[in-house]
Amino acid sequence: MTFRPPVAPDPALLDAALALIRERRGAGLFIFGLCGAQGSGKSTLARALVAALTARGKRAAALSLDDLYLTHAERAGLGRSVHPLFATRGVPGTHDIPLGLALFDALARGEPAALPRFSNAADDRLPPAEWPHAPAGLEVLVFEGWCVGARPQDEAALAVPVNDLERMEDADARWRTHANTCLGGPYQRLFARLDALMLLAAPSFAVIARWRLEQEQDLAPGARMDAAAVARFVGFYERLTRHMLAEMPARADLVAPLDEMRRPVTLTQAGR
Repeated sequence: MTFRPPVAPDPALLDAALALIRERRGAGLFIFGLCGAQGSGKSTLARALVAALTARGKRAAALSLDDLYLTHAERAGLGRSVHPLFATRGVPGTHDIPLGLALFDALARGEPAALPRFSNAADDRLPPAEWPHAPAGLEVLVFEGWCVGARPQDEAALAVPVNDLERMEDADARWRTHANTCLGGPYQRLFARLDALMLLAAPSFAVIARWRLEQEQDLAPGARMDAAAVARFVGFYERLTRHMLAEMPARADLVAPLDEMRRPVTLTQAGR
């Protein structure tokens, strides 16, 4: 059985997200946070939201947390100064949070702004000349990412490794501790700017790994990771993903548990 992502989001997901935005949005910029693991369909939903809002006459744009990754050179520097695993993009500590905050500030002031873009193929941020622009007076920003809205773990939870990556390459817990510290500091200032948070909750981490492997099949043969490489790659995300799946449903404004085909099993809105 395959679990390929749909080209369009489930209508129930789109309708529920639009209803929440309509219900919560006031004057000025509304930042809609969309959290979901790799392959959950969050980017597809974000694009559909922007299209639907635009069709309704709203000025809307999307930004991915991935687009805030530090440059390749900056992450290489972290790999030398903090821990080698920080050279690989993904966990808290590998994003340019001041860049995100400055962008949110500019959009909140009603100014036009360039939206950063990151190239996964080049593993680097694109030159500013290639960034799209959000218009003045933006009304809705859909901010999506694998750990958007995440909160740090208790320090005691960091002691036990969750996978072979942590056991073999972070035996002293230095990498995961620094990532957790970053999440509890600068990232919380960024996530505090969210006006609403929606979670696309995968059924299990094993399914997430399969989703990620399927994404590789859409790449050129020479650029694909094999199953072993994918297993190592998703290991970078496992700790925080499991933590979010356990604790975020209780506080997100809208929660959509998904089945293996990325269809919503239920939709739960906070307070309903």
